Amino acid sequence: MTDLDSDSQSFDQIYLENFRTLHRYAYTLLRDKELAEEMVHQVFLKILERAVPLDIHTSLKAYLLRAVNNECLNYIKHQKVRQTHQSYTATVMRDQVEHPSNRLAYQELELHVEKAINDLPEQCRTVFQLSRFEELKYAEIADQLGISAKTVEAHMSKALKRLRLELVDYLHLIMLMLVIRLW
Repeated sequence: MTDLDSDSQSFDQIYLENFRTLHRYAYTLLRDKELAEEMVHQVFLKILERAVPLDIHTSLKAYLLRAVNNECLNYIKHQKVRQTHQSYTATVMRDQVEHPSNRLAYQELELHVEKAINDLPEQCRTVFQLSRFEELKYAEIADQLGISAKTVEAHMSKALKRLRLELVDYLHLIMLMLVIRLW
């Protein structure tokens, strides 16, 4: 019977001695190094957060391998549930958008969004398009346009404020469009 006390000095030693083995095992299940590392960290974090010390009746290594196995399997199960929910939601959302009346509203929204963007002042519009459509960071936009990052931030703030005001009547459709795009 092994007693793993999270407050003992040996905890760090146990972590260091077992991390590589546990990480390799988690990697065989997940095929992702960072995710495998996260699962091992989660196991040790849960041990640390326990109010009472663990009372292990098998070998410490066997206990830790089982804990990592369970953590990985729970993660995989959660991802499958999440994926199923996302697929279902995307299908429902697509059906709503593809409904004739929704399709017309969606096309109307696209026209209003395009007009609202085109109505922005030139520099403001350029900054907005580089940020949102080309997914550049503010520093990259600043370098590309030869302006300061603060100026880029000011242009984005101005653009978003104006677009919010222009498109407030279409907020529900914008949210629907964003949800569909994320899935």
